[in-house]
Amino acid sequence: MITAYLTHPHCALHHMGPEHPESPERLEAIRARLSLSGVLQQTMQGDAKIACDEALARVHSPRHLRALAKCRPAEGIVMLDSDTLMNPDSLDAARVAAGAVVRGVDQVFRRQADNVFCAVRPPGHHAEVSEAMGFCFYNNVAVGAAHARATYGITRIAILDFDVHQCNGTIDIFKDDPNTLICTSFQFPFYPWRYLRSEWHNVVNTPLDAGTQGAQYRRIIEHQWLPALHRFKPELVMVSAGFDAHRDDPMGDICLDDEDFYWITQRATEIAALYAENRLVSVLEGGYHLESLGRGVDAHLKALLGLPFSPAPEGSAEPVPAIG
Repeated sequence: MITAYLTHPHCALHHMGPEHPESPERLEAIRARLSLSGVLQQTMQGDAKIACDEALARVHSPRHLRALAKCRPAEGIVMLDSDTLMNPDSLDAARVAAGAVVRGVDQVFRRQADNVFCAVRPPGHHAEVSEAMGFCFYNNVAVGAAHARATYGITRIAILDFDVHQCNGTIDIFKDDPNTLICTSFQFPFYPWRYLRSEWHNVVNTPLDAGTQGAQYRRIIEHQWLPALHRFKPELVMVSAGFDAHRDDPMGDICLDDEDFYWITQRATEIAALYAENRLVSVLEGGYHLESLGRGVDAHLKALLGLPFSPAPEGSAEPVPAIG
């Protein structure tokens, strides 16, 4: 498998204060872990590009885009809500994060890569049509899905989200769209406190009890997601890859391990191989315990590359500068 790894230095410029869990150190931890394990060197590394206005407007309302631009501070940090803060560089980082998914879609359809991982921030899956929330400004995976449909004329897109939080923004954008299948697993009851119950035929909501462990999680996914995906037969698989369902992550109470992230990624690549000519684009969402985030992404990348699972090596590595 040829796996592209897309990131950009602008992603480090967005920060929301020294105590905020969604910090630039997240990408540093990922890169350090992947370099230490040797996985990064097996990917095709590249820079993301900035998402254009047209790409963002396919999924977000003009009111939302104007409101974000108006809120942009000349200096310091402003609060959009209690969780989501903006500094002068935040929207540049958010455009790059969405643009990475657009470029990833281009790469898989142009056969430059089999699959893509976008190591970017801020995350996106909580951003709704007209609202930024939950650390998210633009809905990165939705921007990429809409680009795939508009540019390559495909019909059926599956979006798989295994973050500990439900992808309310992705549901808000694509609810009742029969050509978009959303499979989302999440701790219940939990933030974002809306869209938590399935009311739409194209959404497979998979609520998980606090304390859910890997074996139970796998059985639930096999029972709920896989039959829906086989019926749907997606032409493109997209993944909102959140690693805050790890047992070590302080954000939630789901108890997955590194190998569970490898397993769910394998299931996604199998669906992509069966129905989508291997086309799969994954984008980073949550994950706030730096060590387990690095290990989870390492497992995710091994599955994308078609490598066997092996525990990430012990020890730490100095942060490696981003490309570009």
